[in-house]
Amino acid sequence: MNRGNRVGAVCDELTVTNDGGGSRRSSGRSSSVVEVLGAVLTLLSAVFILLSFPLTGWMCAKVIHEYERAVIFRLGRVVKGRAKGPGLFWFIPWLDVIQTVDLRTVSFNIQPQEVDAVVFYRVVDPSSWVTRVEDGYQAIHTLTQTTLRAALGAHTLTDVLTKRTGIARRIEETLHGASILWGVQVERVEIKDLSLPVNLQRCMASEAEAARRARAKMIVAEGEVKASHALKEAASGLSPVAYHLRYLQSLSSVQSSASIVVFSFPAELLDMFIPHQPQDLNVSAGR
Repeated sequence: MNRGNRVGAVCDELTVTNDGGGSRRSSGRSSSVVEVLGAVLTLLSAVFILLSFPLTGWMCAKVIHEYERAVIFRLGRVVKGRAKGPGLFWFIPWLDVIQTVDLRTVSFNIQPQEVDAVVFYRVVDPSSWVTRVEDGYQAIHTLTQTTLRAALGAHTLTDVLTKRTGIARRIEETLHGASILWGVQVERVEIKDLSLPVNLQRCMASEAEAARRARAKMIVAEGEVKASHALKEAASGLSPVAYHLRYLQSLSSVQSSASIVVFSFPAELLDMFIPHQPQDLNVSAGR
């Protein structure tokens, strides 16, 4: 029974393989038949146009502008080669369908979403622009909105305010990589304005004020440290008499008011509380 099941499974696989190969062969044959039929129709149409050229010439000619290109579909397929134009070109009106593509740079404003931006792009491959995307303009608009929202979500508001050029450049690179398959080249992305809610603006203002106060306190503290070091160096080089004169000058510079009371204290009394070693002992120790 097991051998019978295995043999049956192998036969089924061979049948499926044969069916797949047969379908591929049939599809290949049908495509070749269609190509041959298209070539025959094109040849007959060309002969008919040549025989009745004075009458059909105006029907088979088309002129497009310098900034346009024409993508020709013959029997539902794109004609090989680059797009036609600019100027005069010939086509078969009963076999061809023409779609004109504008190559000029297009700019549009992104719908406001905290950031107001503008995008500049142009079509560089008309065939891809027509065959790979249904509505290219709507696709570019949607892709730009989603890319901008993703870029803003990955940065803080401080980065958006201070690194606007770098963020715009990264958005441009992302759009270019995603839209190049559609035959589009994104030329430039500019962030025009940044609109924030009122509550968020207040929070940012409070944060900035706190940061400024902290920096001011740090600057004052650094100044006091430098001043203390300078006073210490200056005092170390003064003699006792000069130090005493400086002390008296400081007392005279104090403003007299009801809230300030100055007590003069003789500096000689400090010698009673400061231990000193006899100079004779130091001299003998040096010897």
